[in-house]
This record gives sequence, C-alpha cells and structure tokens, in this order.
Amino acid sequence: MKGITPVGLLAMVFCSVPALAQDSGVSFSHKNWEVVCDNTLTCRAAGYSPEEGQGGSVLLTRKAGAGSAVTGKVMLAEVDEGESTPVAQLALWINGQPAGALTPTKNDDWQLSQQQTQRLVAAIKGSGKVEFKGGPEPFVISGDGAYAVLLKMDDVQGRIGTPGALTKKGDKPESSVLAAIPAPVIQKVKTASAQPRPLTAPELKILKPQLLATLGGDDMCDNLSDSQEQGDSQMPGDNEVTLQPLDNSHSLISALCWRAAYNEGYGYWVIDKSLAGKPVLVTTSGSDYTDGEISESQKGRGIGDCWWNASWVWDGAAFRKSHEGGTGSCRYLRLGGTWDLPLWVAQVKPVQ
Repeated sequence: MKGITPVGLLAMVFCSVPALAQDSGVSFSHKNWEVVCDNTLTCRAAGYSPEEGQGGSVLLTRKAGAGSAVTGKVMLAEVDEGESTPVAQLALWINGQPAGALTPTKNDDWQLSQQQTQRLVAAIKGSGKVEFKGGPEPFVISGDGAYAVLLKMDDVQGRIGTPGALTKKGDKPESSVLAAIPAPVIQKVKTASAQPRPLTAPELKILKPQLLATLGGDDMCDNLSDSQEQGDSQMPGDNEVTLQPLDNSHSLISALCWRAAYNEGYGYWVIDKSLAGKPVLVTTSGSDYTDGEISESQKGRGIGDCWWNASWVWDGAAFRKSHEGGTGSCRYLRLGGTWDLPLWVAQVKPVQ
C-alpha cells in the first residue's frame, strides 16, 4: 500500500470480498489502521496512536445490513499494571474543540455516543484531529490509513455508492447493501473422559506416514519426522504421539509439531476407534484439548501484547471451527491484546 495516492485508493477494486468473507473472513491494514470482517460480514476497524505504547486505540464496529450504525469504543494504554492512576473521565476533542465525555464500561474501555462516533469518523477520514483527554496524558488517534480501511469496510459490506457509506457515498438504494450472513451453528456433544495414552511402536509405525500425508500448504509437523533429524532442539516428550478416545467411534491423536522462541504448536487428528481409517487433520498449531474443544493461542511477540486465537468444537462427526481471530496490531497497549477482532465466529450450542 505504500505510496498509493487518494485517487489510487478510490480506484482500487477488491476481488469478490463478500464471498471471501463468508468463507474465511477478510483482514486489511494500512499505516495506523486495520479492519477485520468476520464471516457474518460484521466489520471491526481499529486505529492507533502514532507511537507504539502510548495513548490508546479506537475500535469502530459495524454490522452488515441496510441502515446499521457504526459504534465506537476507546481503549487506553495500560501495560504497566499497578503504576497507573485510574481514569475518572475521558473526553473527546475534535479539531481542538470539546466533543463531550465518553461513558466508561464494565469491560475497562470507553463508549462513544452515536453522535461522537459520527464526528470521529468524519474527522479521521479527512484531515481532522481526534484527541482524547483525561488519561495519564492527552493522546491523538492517527488518521493515517483510516480512509483506506473505511473504504475496505464499505466494500466488504456492499455499501460503496449508497447514502450510508463511510467513504464513497452515492444514491444507490440502501436495499442494495449486503445482509448479514448467519453464523454457523455447532451442536457440541459429550465426549469420553478417558485419559490419553502414548501410541505403541507398532501403531506409530503404521500411523506416522498417514499423519504426515495429511500435511499440506502451511501445515508442518517436524516432530513427526525421525528423531535424528531433530538435532539439539528436542526436549523430553517431544516425539510422544498420544491417542485419546473421543466417543464410541472416534479417537483423537495428538503430537507436538513445532516449537519456536515463545510459541509451540500441537497437531490434532481425528481417526476411527479401530485406527483402521485415514486420520483427518484438524490443526498443527493447537495449544490444548479439553472436553471436546481444541484451542489455539499464539503470541504475536514475546511480551504478549498481541495474540492469535482459534478453537474447534467436536459435534460428534468432526471438529468444527468455532472461533478464529486476533487481538489487533502489536502496539504495546495491553498485555493480552487490545481488541477481539474475529475472522470467524459461530454459535456453539452446549452439550444437551
């Protein structure tokens, strides 16, 4: 995106983004702004202070569908716990003029009113100055990249050329705006409570080639290869491959696949109870399996200010993806991440 002019941005054509969002979500970033649209076509755009570790971040959320409004929240930087003084009031200033106080929420962030959100959007997509006062020190939300990100949001939701577009408004009817896509429904089922056991040497000899055959694309599982190929990076238990019953017909195979500086990934495969069928890969970046749910949690960098998370739920036939997304850019604003920016969401019904 470097060097693209406003005219060039207006001329950009995004290829079939609604279909892409329905399949796997859409993400896009430019300078100090990013947007993530999930599979329901809800879009969340996050903007940041120009300097890492200072100020805070703004989150703009808009659901799909005609006439839907944009909502806004603000998160203050708070990395050094215990050293900051609680903020009693936070106020919005636009172009040097007060625009009212924000409302604190139970989620440790601040809610913008509808009018404040509209004024903020108008300012950041142009040359306006958006500032927040009341925290440890006043901070400005950068407008660099905002227009490109809002344009992407409009495009994913089919709003370009309509009166409700945030960027390129027009007279196309609001009825042409894409409707929200229902989130998939997953019925979670009860799983077996048996503990995992290591695969025996004969089982492993048969299954290892089959497990490796499931890998493709970005998937990798170095620790399934022969131990002499692992070098000094091995630790006790790295090569252990375990088997755990899921139900009366299925079992779950697990193996450590890779280890990096501050992350590691486990592979999980579903196989029939008799171990006679072909294993089906769920992920090679898992972190844990508990009660019918595989979870993944990976740091974006060592200090843990940005994360990537995913989960898969067992429905009796397969593990289905129930969540996937990150916490936003690595900006040293909050340990554990700043926002929840999902690419994929689902409605999980509890075990009946």
